[in-house]
Amino acid sequence: MLECGKTVQKLIIQEMCCNWLLKKQRKVFVRSVMRIAVIADIHANYEALEAVLGRISALGANEIICLGDVVGYNANPNECVDFVRHKKIICVLGNHDACAAGLEEPDGFNPLARTALFWTREHLTKENSMFLMTRPRGHLLQDFYLFHGTIFNLHRYLIDRNDALENFLLLSELPGGPRIGFFGHSHIKTAFSLGKAGVEIEETLDLPLSPDKRYLINPGSVGQPRDSDPRAAFLVYDNVDRRVTFYRVKYDVKACQKKILSAGLPPQHAERLAWGR
Repeated sequence: MLECGKTVQKLIIQEMCCNWLLKKQRKVFVRSVMRIAVIADIHANYEALEAVLGRISALGANEIICLGDVVGYNANPNECVDFVRHKKIICVLGNHDACAAGLEEPDGFNPLARTALFWTREHLTKENSMFLMTRPRGHLLQDFYLFHGTIFNLHRYLIDRNDALENFLLLSELPGGPRIGFFGHSHIKTAFSLGKAGVEIEETLDLPLSPDKRYLINPGSVGQPRDSDPRAAFLVYDNVDRRVTFYRVKYDVKACQKKILSAGLPPQHAERLAWGR
């Protein structure tokens, strides 16, 4: 297992080096974009995605990037993947995406998540399955890095200061020395900073980014929030003003619940949406 983990890390670093060298030879969108919407964990919830997209448009964000888990749990996997694919949104691989595309098996999933995963695998189109299969596990853009769970593991959670410190060290070793890591997976809005005082938790919804610190930031989940707030979550990163702002949006929960039940998916997936758990 240790050797396997080292191999995955080596492959990811090699991929990162190639991406970084390519980006040094051409302009990337981030050099001119001012406001970037960051979304994560859509989980086949098209109602939530539509609501978030409406708010993103109203805010005037120039681009959208996605931190993985486009599918899983809910009943509109193809509609959500279609949007990400057709809009050419930069998107990294999530653990549900990997299992739905057949890259991995959901051995560590709980029974309810596993049931939804196999349903998703059966219903995904070939084009959308291939799209998920070809998503990178990490992606470097100028001064920030995109990943799903932790920097070298799709399935691990980044939830406390110890997790953050470990990933800050890994972040500093990546090509280009990115100052910010955007991640998902926990479905909870989170912001860690690392400066002279060590790892700190940033509680504010409007976070100015200090040039003297590194950051690990989770926008929360679009399609299945788990912080007792059922509203869909996302953030906007202003790469000129160097500021991150977190947002929540109401959506038609009942419509999504009805689709889950009609599809024969576990009713618990529908019930939890009303509570944000």
